Amino acid sequence: MNDRITITDLLEAKRQRRAIAAVSCYDYTTASLVSQAQVDLVLVGDSAAQMMLGFDSTLPVTMDFMVTITAAVRRAAPNTYLVADMPFLSYHISLGQAIRNAGRFMTEAGAQMVKIEATGAYLNTVRAISDAGIPVMAHIGILPQRIGEMGRFHAEATTAEAGVALIDLAEQMIAAGASALLIEGTAAEVAQIITTKSDVPVLSCGSGPGCDGQILIAPDILGLSGGHPPKFAKAFGDLRARTVEAFQKYADEVKAGRFPDSEHSYHMKPGELQRLEDLLRKPRPS
Repeated sequence: MNDRITITDLLEAKRQRRAIAAVSCYDYTTASLVSQAQVDLVLVGDSAAQMMLGFDSTLPVTMDFMVTITAAVRRAAPNTYLVADMPFLSYHISLGQAIRNAGRFMTEAGAQMVKIEATGAYLNTVRAISDAGIPVMAHIGILPQRIGEMGRFHAEATTAEAGVALIDLAEQMIAAGASALLIEGTAAEVAQIITTKSDVPVLSCGSGPGCDGQILIAPDILGLSGGHPPKFAKAFGDLRARTVEAFQKYADEVKAGRFPDSEHSYHMKPGELQRLEDLLRKPRPS
């Protein structure tokens, strides 16, 4: 029996006002743990550039890298709804390129939807990918891939005029075929209006409690990120300190000669050590 979560399940959750729990993660090990919790959706985000590779923006990740890690997450979480992030320049050059790259996520990585950071300039892109039979999540509000243009991010739609513009953009994205929305870093009041007016699932990433669901990156949830996480991030565990402690204990035991011990080592079968020593004493061909 196939228990994989589908878009129908997400739509039903919206209709019944059951909050959708979503996590962004990037690797097999973390995704296998997420899959054991009641998480509905996993996004393989291009924030992997920062969280996995140490870059200062999302821009450097490539399609090949994103396809590889998305496939790893799918293997770890076979039944969770899986969304793949279209990285910078993977959909910007032409509609054909956008469809081809979105299709790679479906055929090579097992994704069920792709996410696009969308301004009005990309309505035709959303439409083309959707028309090709590939569901699209339109990402609006703060757009991390536009860091070069923005210089520094700030909360979106905090004025009435900006709120109207974002509400209009959300409606245009849905009319173009978007099957879901992700609203990042936007005034909660505006995000709630968009959610109420939309007939597709709407996820909040730092856009308040009035959306159909919430998404955070796994390192922030686990308390692993360190530094200065965004205002909307909340740590639900303190694994950073515990992880450093575990690594330190390991290093201490190695340096003290306590690890590995006999319990954590393989051994020869009974009598084989004596046979080995006997063989080593015999002359061997040079």
